[in-house]
Amino acid sequence: MAIDPLLAAYYQRTAAHFAGAPAPVTAPERRARFEAVAALSQLPDPQGMTVTELAVPLAGRTLAARLFRPADVAQPRLIVYFHGGGWVVGSPATHHTVAALLASDTGCAVASVDYRLAPEFPFPAPCDDATDAVEWFAAQRQALGFAPDFLAVAGDSAGGHLAAQAAASVNAAARADVVKAQLLIYPVAAPVLTTESYRAFGDGVGLTREEMHWFWTQFAGEAVLTRGAENDDARLYLMASAPSRQPPASVVLVAANDVLRDDGLAYADFLVRHDAPVITIEASGMTHGFARLQPDAPRAREWMRRAAEAFRSIADDV
Repeated sequence: MAIDPLLAAYYQRTAAHFAGAPAPVTAPERRARFEAVAALSQLPDPQGMTVTELAVPLAGRTLAARLFRPADVAQPRLIVYFHGGGWVVGSPATHHTVAALLASDTGCAVASVDYRLAPEFPFPAPCDDATDAVEWFAAQRQALGFAPDFLAVAGDSAGGHLAAQAAASVNAAARADVVKAQLLIYPVAAPVLTTESYRAFGDGVGLTREEMHWFWTQFAGEAVLTRGAENDDARLYLMASAPSRQPPASVVLVAANDVLRDDGLAYADFLVRHDAPVITIEASGMTHGFARLQPDAPRAREWMRRAAEAFRSIADDV
């Protein structure tokens, strides 16, 4: 499927912008490049949006979170958000516009969590951070001025993976639907790099198979890829066990031109097979990372609005 022309133009501009610069190799170098790339696609916050920094005290560490509150909502529902970046790069700063627009589009508050990154903090540290942060926000939501009867998670790419495994872990531990909904944007779902979408788009723009291989090895080691679908830890392979405590409702958004397209579709099918309600959206013309590129392509912005509308519809029903 053809890539949206404005997205294709974005990739051409970005390549020209960094032409001649050495290719980043190490994790710190890749973080710096990602920050520079992300800075090219930022918008002013929506009118009336309040943005504050928050400390999340957890056992043995404190995480930062960036909190977005939409205008004119006295006691908003809360979404706990996890940024993408292969568990290695990215931050609430690189995904600031994504979180701000999500808050505006859904009418929910969004807490974007700055979880620890691999390889300095490999698996299970990012998963533990996500799970513990969701539990903390669940306990503090009323004190923070949020609706006490609703909590959701969201995330893009590796952040979608962290959001999904955190929701399942928190709900299973509580034996209740603490997390009532999830919005997963082109999520990583499996340490399997042999799907049709990997074959079709493995050398394309947005995210390559080689990059995803590197991210997985930094996060969880080469052995996790060797085992592939035989991994039995649902924190790594989201379809490893029956979803006994998934959120009551999910929205899964995938990009049609993305190595992770089949990850998201497989996870959505997994939920359906286990009677977990899900809305699946395949964004035509889009590539991996299009949620960050809403300032660069109107179609990217429209797909994110559609996902937010779907999320609002399921949130009203749970």
